[in-house]
This record gives sequence, C-alpha cells and structure tokens, in this order.
Amino acid sequence: MIEKKKLVDGVVNMFKVNMGLKKGEKIVVVTDVPTAEEWKTKDSEKLTEAITRSLLAKMVSEIAAEKFPDSKVDFFVYPSVGKHGTYPGKEVEEKMKSADVAIAITTYSLTHTDARVNACKVGTRVASMPMFLAEMFYPGGPMAADYREIDKETKKIADLMTKANEAKITSPGGTDITFSLKGRNGMVDAGIFTEKGAWGNLPSGEAYCAPVEGTANGKLVVEPNWYPDLKEKMTLVFKNGYVTEITGGGKVGDEFRSLLDFSKKTEPYISRRNLAELGVGTNPNAKRPDNVLESEKIKGTVHLAIGDNSHMGGKVSSDLHQDFIIPKPTMIFDGKKVMQDGKLLV
Repeated sequence: MIEKKKLVDGVVNMFKVNMGLKKGEKIVVVTDVPTAEEWKTKDSEKLTEAITRSLLAKMVSEIAAEKFPDSKVDFFVYPSVGKHGTYPGKEVEEKMKSADVAIAITTYSLTHTDARVNACKVGTRVASMPMFLAEMFYPGGPMAADYREIDKETKKIADLMTKANEAKITSPGGTDITFSLKGRNGMVDAGIFTEKGAWGNLPSGEAYCAPVEGTANGKLVVEPNWYPDLKEKMTLVFKNGYVTEITGGGKVGDEFRSLLDFSKKTEPYISRRNLAELGVGTNPNAKRPDNVLESEKIKGTVHLAIGDNSHMGGKVSSDLHQDFIIPKPTMIFDGKKVMQDGKLLV
C-alpha cells in the first residue's frame, strides 16, 4: 500500500530540484497500464506491480496539482507496449511535447524511444522512471541522495570514458568482456534536468556511453537476484559486438533466448543482440539489486545493456534496450585499472 503522505516531500523535491520547475510551467505525468492480453498472460504479482505503479503516477500528479497551483498538470494513461524501449505511440509523444516537464512513471521504459527524443527536441524536460517504486521517494531512498555530489563524481567517470579507447570489465561472478570506446563520448545522468530539453532517469546516478559496434568479445554473467525473478546464473556470450548465445537463467533465460532468437538472421532479432551500453552507478542511496532502474545506479556497480544505442551516440536502432547489472566489477581503460571490485581508483 502506498503511503501518500510519505511521498509529498520527495515529489516536491523532484519538481523543484531535479526538474527545476518554474512558476506557470505545464506538467504532464504519463503511465502505462496492462493490456487485455497482459491480463491473460501475466501473473497476478506482475499485474499488481504495474497497477500500483500507475496509482503512484496518479498520486504524483495529484501532489503536483496541489503543491504547484500555478502549473497546469495533465495525467495521461496509455496501454502497455510490453518491452523496454518500444515506441509508445504518437499520442504519448504529443502529450510529452505539449508540456514543459514530463514525468514518465511507467512499467516499460520510454528512455530509448523516439517519443522521449522528440519531446526533448522541442524543449520538454523529461524524467523517465520505468519500474519506479513508491519507497524510492521516501526519506533515505535514492531520490533523497545529494544530487550535487552525484553530479561531480558522475562527470569524472564520464570524462574517463570519453578519453578511453578500450574497456575491459571483469567480475567475481564470471563476467569477462572487452570492447572499444574509441571516439565515443561519456555521458552524465546525474538527476539535474533543469535545462531546456534535458532528460534522464530518476532516481539518477550513472555515467554511460555506447561501445563501438562490432567490437565486444567475451561474456557477461548476470548473477542470481541481480535481475527481476532471476534465480540462477545467466551468461550472455558476445562475439564481434553481438550476443551469440545465452546459457542458464531459467525462465528469465528462456525469455531472452526467445527475444534474441538466434535461429533468426533478420530484424528485429539482430539489433536486439547488440552490446549497446556501458554504465557505471554513482548513487550512494541506491540499494535494491532486483529493480533495474535502481540497481543500475548503485554506487560501485557497472551495467552493460543490449539493443538500442541510437539515443546515446551509437548507430543501432532497436525495439529493445535492456540493462544487466554487474556487482563488484573491475574496470580497466586502456590497460589502467579505474575500478577494482567496485571501488573507484581515480
């Protein structure tokens, strides 16, 4: 059950500090709800999570309307698209474009979609909050972190990414992968979206960049409990930039084997296999390993993503962008250790 009164300070702080809301600016809060098909195919626990998230979005819009009476607040609901990074439809895009500040509290991420990109192009400031949980707003949660400190550290790591030519990531869990970063810029998602067209995730706290396509070789091991419902180790094998095999993972592994269907040599399967992102978490208040939105921000973790990177300086467009978090990583840029077992060395 969501405790609305515990949300208020966090929501007000988000609009004031993270979004820099000015008097009279228009706000839109968007959320997705399960489709009739999902009511048939998803279990009751997943449906409960999705519906609770939509209720949270509604409460956020109500708090915004109450606390910022000079702002027009619009609340918009659309049917679930079923995958992170899938375009949600023209109506959602137009709603976001019509506002100064757009808050997307959704089950499936709008971050890597043309709806988000095109809204930012016309100046909308966008907070994308897929899989967001009410307690992230509560005191001590990741939304209560010192975002100015996060900004400082995140910029430092992003600069290292920009200067690096080659990256190697290893972990005690078995990850061992190398890829090129040559010519790619490190980017900052530090939770301050006050400039026109600014965007990012909330909660925030990561430096990220798009590895050079076709260069990743090695394996990414996703450890149990570091992905929703993952009960056993899942290994993604990469060759020349693309996933060629997935072993283990139980039901979660089966889902990704289906999504990436290695028997198919056509789209959308090929682009889904692309190594899309290297990210480094920088939020000291982020803790939950099984919620990707929060876990990819955990200070001292690295995450790698597959699928779309066209919205972060890469060349691959896909209907999928999926992050996988690596705890206690060692990260080496151009032969120099910049992180050892999750501790930053620079």
